[in-house]
Amino acid sequence: MKILKKILIAVVIIAALPFIMALFVKKEYTVERNITINRPNNEVFNYIKILKNQDQYNKWVMADPNMKKELRGTDGTVGFVYAWNGNDQAGQGEQMIKSIEEGKRLDTELHFIKPFEGRATTFVITEPLTENQTSVRWSMSGKSNYPMNFMNLFMNSLLGKDMDKSLITLKSNLEQQQIN
Repeated sequence: MKILKKILIAVVIIAALPFIMALFVKKEYTVERNITINRPNNEVFNYIKILKNQDQYNKWVMADPNMKKELRGTDGTVGFVYAWNGNDQAGQGEQMIKSIEEGKRLDTELHFIKPFEGRATTFVITEPLTENQTSVRWSMSGKSNYPMNFMNLFMNSLLGKDMDKSLITLKSNLEQQQIN
């Protein structure tokens, strides 16, 4: 009986540990990644600002080839909305272009609906390094309420890995194909 009691206490402690730790974890997160693309800045920026182009490089969008998409407004302009409803990996949500600084910066707001409700802001900054080389910086920031903020301990690793994969695919696509 004593062993069963000890096992039960250990299970309760292990189950409670993430909830206790979440009390001390920041609720805000920011994940940022960079890549250099061997293409002129204007080509890279003009490609990125068209949200529909994410179909070709964004790991999350590409997670569900049968994803239902709704595009509202004029892509590449402030107010455009890219809405999706996909499988368990892709989830459901919307991305809206909030501001554009032509050739330099694209700001968007993400509204996640499924599997978890949430909001995040992103920006992509492009900077010419040379005439045919562009630095791309992609950042995502958000807030996770308790107890989901426990996941913020792993956000840089998990989200960052997907951002890296997306940027590598973007680089490959832009460097290997002619952009119109």
